Amino acid sequence: MTTHQPRPPYSQEELKTLYPSGLELQLVQVLLRHGERSPVSARFQNAGLAPFWPYCGVAKQMLSATQDSAEWSPLTWRRRIETFGSDDGPTIATGPRGEADAICNLGELTDKGRETTYALGRRLRHLYVDQLGFMPEKIQDADMIYLRATPMPRALESLQQTFWGLYPAQHRSANLPPVTIITRAPADETLFPNDSNCRRFAQLSRAFAQRTSDRWNHTSEMEYLNKLISKWMPETSKRVAVDSHPRLSGIMDTINSTLAHGPETRLPKEFYDEKGRAIIDKIGVEEWFSGYQESEEYRALGIGGLMGDVVSRMAGNIEGGGNDGALAIGGKDGSLGTGRGGEKSIKLALSGCHDTTLAAVLASLGAFENEKWPPYTSHIAIEMFKKQTSQAQTTDKVLATTTQKGWWASIFGGSAAVKADAGIARRKIHELNETERARLEDYYVRVRYNDKVMKLPGCKPTGKHLEGDDSFCTLTEFKTIVDKFTPEHWKLGCVSNLDKSPFPEKDEPAGY
Repeated sequence: MTTHQPRPPYSQEELKTLYPSGLELQLVQVLLRHGERSPVSARFQNAGLAPFWPYCGVAKQMLSATQDSAEWSPLTWRRRIETFGSDDGPTIATGPRGEADAICNLGELTDKGRETTYALGRRLRHLYVDQLGFMPEKIQDADMIYLRATPMPRALESLQQTFWGLYPAQHRSANLPPVTIITRAPADETLFPNDSNCRRFAQLSRAFAQRTSDRWNHTSEMEYLNKLISKWMPETSKRVAVDSHPRLSGIMDTINSTLAHGPETRLPKEFYDEKGRAIIDKIGVEEWFSGYQESEEYRALGIGGLMGDVVSRMAGNIEGGGNDGALAIGGKDGSLGTGRGGEKSIKLALSGCHDTTLAAVLASLGAFENEKWPPYTSHIAIEMFKKQTSQAQTTDKVLATTTQKGWWASIFGGSAAVKADAGIARRKIHELNETERARLEDYYVRVRYNDKVMKLPGCKPTGKHLEGDDSFCTLTEFKTIVDKFTPEHWKLGCVSNLDKSPFPEKDEPAGY
């Protein structure tokens, strides 16, 4: 519920099971929640909690790019935060012991958050470099690595720390070109559920949140919470409720943030009651994530764009040539004409995101049943494997598929051949011809969440997973599941159906 406590590295015996010799790892895509941060809002000052926290030592050594004559040079500066004083005039914000330096802004990645995300990078290195040999020990460039972060500074900084942990200084060439990190304008962001810029999704999320309020506000569980902490609620909202002010999820945010840091920023002991925290977590998960489990439209607008990107990158890895997003960072040749930053043949993708991203992905895949709120520095690893087959088998399969379509059509055209030139990418599975479908065969996808293997319900039937292990979903089935909630036009979907019910007319369970 707060800081993720990582398990020990996989043993050699576990590795043999998790990474069987008959499968070759092709592509790893990691979605990582940022590290520990300060609360996004100042709450419960009446309970003795300081509004500003002294856990951001990086604020003493900020760097900015400045123009010095005709050259750009770094400016080192120290940040201090100004706020309102008692007379409504300006005053310097201070911590619980009067600290003026190392003060965190609201929602800022703390020093501990930097440490835990760096440690995540070290764990990823141990697995994918030291144990599996999937990634090189030392890099001369980052062309095989895709890096992306949301517009939130804590997500970008966590991504940077993780990458530095994966490839610390001694494992980076002195001539390593600047790595490319992809960001988007807030209006285009799909790396988290973007209710601020997707009107229909905001409508859906409010409706599901209201349903949770109606279910829980007058229950014995909520009464238990009120007996614990209602005396610290503000005068304008003396009762604890799903939709109180602060909301129950906001109370959870402050509890989790305080637990992740030092004794100088602690709430009264009642906030940490074990039963109370379990109730808050259960209700918070339902409020924020039940929509993904029940509604295809919710999945499509909330996280479908991101999952479409994930599957497109898999298709690009298989097809090569950059048709399906493997060269998403550069132009046609991946270099944008600069000769540098030409990321291509992606093997590893790291995306700095949020708790709402991780839970949305897992819930949309039907793999979040009975899970708690994702702790700080949690991560999902989506791994694609290729089954090792003989060259003769591969040739026979391609010949058989091509013969079914006819040599003339496969070489000189027909609508199917023209479509194939566009690549697989975001085209739905039912739109692919037999040649294209054959390209997906012998590929498998597995999802691990905080190093725990997650199973998708739609992959359990025979023929939809690797024989003998239903944690390895066939790529065909994985794409089939994701296709159902990948929007064809996300922005259009965001302004559609505004006059319709937010709840589906029939069951639309996730993971199938």
